[in-house]
Amino acid sequence: MDISTFLAAHQLPDSYRDIALKWFTPLADEIFAHQESAKKPVFIGVNGCQGSGKSTLCDFLVYYLSQHKKLNIVSLSLDDFYLDKSSRNALAVKVHPLLATRGVPGTHDVELAQQTFDRLRGYGTVSIPRFNKAIDDPYPVVDWPVIHSPPDVVLVEGWCWGVSSQSKSQLLEPVNILERDEDPLGIWRSYVNKQLGESYQALFDQMSFWIMLKAPSFAQVYNWRKEQEHKLAAKVGASKPHTGIMTDLEIERFIQHYQRLTEHSLETLPARCNYVFHLDETRQITKVDKAV
Repeated sequence: MDISTFLAAHQLPDSYRDIALKWFTPLADEIFAHQESAKKPVFIGVNGCQGSGKSTLCDFLVYYLSQHKKLNIVSLSLDDFYLDKSSRNALAVKVHPLLATRGVPGTHDVELAQQTFDRLRGYGTVSIPRFNKAIDDPYPVVDWPVIHSPPDVVLVEGWCWGVSSQSKSQLLEPVNILERDEDPLGIWRSYVNKQLGESYQALFDQMSFWIMLKAPSFAQVYNWRKEQEHKLAAKVGASKPHTGIMTDLEIERFIQHYQRLTEHSLETLPARCNYVFHLDETRQITKVDKAV
């Protein structure tokens, strides 16, 4: 199968061809078979920590299923449902200052996500939300892409997508300096955990198939997140003012917001997934576990 157009469009090395053909084409074929026997649209959940490659995986699945299986497929990212800065600043005042930073459960527009899911199940046109990370605010609604609904398959990817909430006892001890110094009473992590256990689970329950790109550990996330930020800087131009590009030190602090739930997901989520791709430090897949 020739995927040269995909590689060129996404500026991927030729080595990705072997990865896609060995690991992701069989996955896509199974999604296709799953879709044929189910009511459409089929919702597929994709979990992976920051920089794990989940966006590229979803891009490949869109390409393969649309070009080679003739399916109508749409890809959503949890990141595109972030609340705007003013809403997060309001949460920072009302609940805890750390909620001004996008990322954790409680900083997304869950209602908009559910509305989007509902519209994708109906007939007509649907605007797909898009968030501009460079300015830390959503794109204007008029700039959101519009698709014809219902699609055959809906991919939904996110760093905490599918993760369960923790017990109260698990929240007691801080997992890093950020939690120790900036959330000593546990107010922030308790709020995040409550949101995750309530409104987010209702979204997760709508997925009928789960995929995970499993990092070797959270320690690798810093390096992968730096790579993402450097690519974003090259794309938008880091020398321009107000781009929101983070320095490496800012990234080191930023990812601490994600540590608790990323580590929790690495321990608990694989048991829920249909496919778990195990990654090494260079993001190469070492093996895949499939649900029986």
